Amino acid sequence: MQPSSFRILLVDDEEGIRFTLGCLLKKEGFRVEVAAGRGEALALLAAAPFDLALVDIMLAGESGIGLLGDIKSMYPSTQVIMITGRPEVDTAAEAVRLGAFDYLTKPIRHETLMAVSRHALSAKKMNDERELYRANLDAIFRTVTDSIVMVDREGCLAQFNAAAGHLCGLNGDMIGMDLAALNLSCNGMCAATLLETLRRNVPQELRRFECRNREGKPRVASFTSTPVVDADGTVDGAVAVIRDETRLVDLERSLRTRSTYHNIVGNSAPMQRLFALIEALADVPTTVLINGESGTGKELVAAALHATGARSGGPFVKVNCSALSESLLESELFGHVRGAFTGAIADKVGRFQKAHGGTLFLDEIGDISSAVQMRLLRVLQESEFERVGESTPLRVDVRIIAATNQNLADKVSQGTFRQDLFYRLNVVRVVLPALRERLDDLEPLVAHFIAKFNVKFGRDITGVSSDAMAVFHRHDWPGNVRELEHAIEHASILCKSDIISLSDLPQDLLDSLRADDASPVDAPVAPSSRPPLTLEEALVMTGGNKSRAADLLGISRRTVYRHLEECQSK
Repeated sequence: MQPSSFRILLVDDEEGIRFTLGCLLKKEGFRVEVAAGRGEALALLAAAPFDLALVDIMLAGESGIGLLGDIKSMYPSTQVIMITGRPEVDTAAEAVRLGAFDYLTKPIRHETLMAVSRHALSAKKMNDERELYRANLDAIFRTVTDSIVMVDREGCLAQFNAAAGHLCGLNGDMIGMDLAALNLSCNGMCAATLLETLRRNVPQELRRFECRNREGKPRVASFTSTPVVDADGTVDGAVAVIRDETRLVDLERSLRTRSTYHNIVGNSAPMQRLFALIEALADVPTTVLINGESGTGKELVAAALHATGARSGGPFVKVNCSALSESLLESELFGHVRGAFTGAIADKVGRFQKAHGGTLFLDEIGDISSAVQMRLLRVLQESEFERVGESTPLRVDVRIIAATNQNLADKVSQGTFRQDLFYRLNVVRVVLPALRERLDDLEPLVAHFIAKFNVKFGRDITGVSSDAMAVFHRHDWPGNVRELEHAIEHASILCKSDIISLSDLPQDLLDSLRADDASPVDAPVAPSSRPPLTLEEALVMTGGNKSRAADLLGISRRTVYRHLEECQSK
């Protein structure tokens, strides 16, 4: 600490004290200005700030306490030492309240003057450095558009910028509060990870997760957190940077198709339209009816609607309506009280209660009885129901998603399904395409299932042979994606190499492709995105193996031989 770098103001109405103390301070190298009273002191202060002021508490006709207040009002960082001949408790308390650093009692010894002055100037230097650090940090916080959140070593909120306030719902009243105890608008994932960084002293990262801002709108964000470590290695806190990548993700989605969406695989045009429809319906509380053939992924669509919507934090409860009898289904949906029927030995909570605040997925809704239809209609209309054996209504907040592979409009016309319930369920209808209508998705679906069963069975299969893929393209897939999954699982078990071949496929799949012996080679087959194979192409693909060529073409070996004989006779 170089004394010449500090300016000291000495204020005393006694000329002798001003001269003596001024000489002592100048001898030590300090730059000193003197004033006899409050007016002179304020004039000097108006010209330039001082690092330290020595102020007599009793000035001629004035109070040094008032000057102390003036100094702190003009320059809060200036340190002030009061000089007094008779220290009093009330005066000392008032001086401390106004920000005095210390007291010097007359007569003042040289050693005491230097020690207290240096101590005050050292404290000022530390305060200035701390304020500069804070100012720089504030400037960085204001400049950075990403959200920044800091916690101290106790896990309490220390600082955040405006972006974090908007994204995370933070406000100034939360400074100093335990971060884990704050009731934030999000799911708390960032807070938990930041505190884990502090606890383990290890950086953490979360890539593109979904959260919600304080307005409840879904956002896509990335998160990185790092411990704040002092020079001695002590962890002094942790800082997190949260980047809102929602616009970037939206842009990426607009520029390219998505091959997967919440465990649903498909990059064909029908699937892209389905993904967009799911996003549009995710935050709408309306009832959704999903139509599609067996095996098209109705449950996956229902799960995606739940996971991407405002109810994602609530339960997702599933019920297979066709798997239960009428009485069991009623008990399963609405619950029952003890003694409601034979075997009801205890109260049972129904699926509607379990799904409160979340989503209830009713699969195979077309198979429910008339009695269950009537009770279900009441829940949809009034959001309340009674448990079996009880007359007290219970209110629930549940979003209903129903699914069926049947045509409910036909069932309504046949009188087996209530028209009013159909209208309640059919507010928004989602129709899933059959696999034969999106054969462009075969390659990504096959790759997805191979990866799945590689993990399950500990295999290292890399793909399927061209002739096996040709079979996939020629098959009609009545069981849709589920049938394809079972076929890949069967092949993964039997496959002896890293490529699934024709011989690894289920025999039922191959048998379904065999046509009548009299069928010509170029007979029409199930719609395909590829042109039909010729006999010559099939023989090349199978290395001349006539049996495998027959399987590939969907004809018998006899037909293959007959065509070869005809070609030779020409």
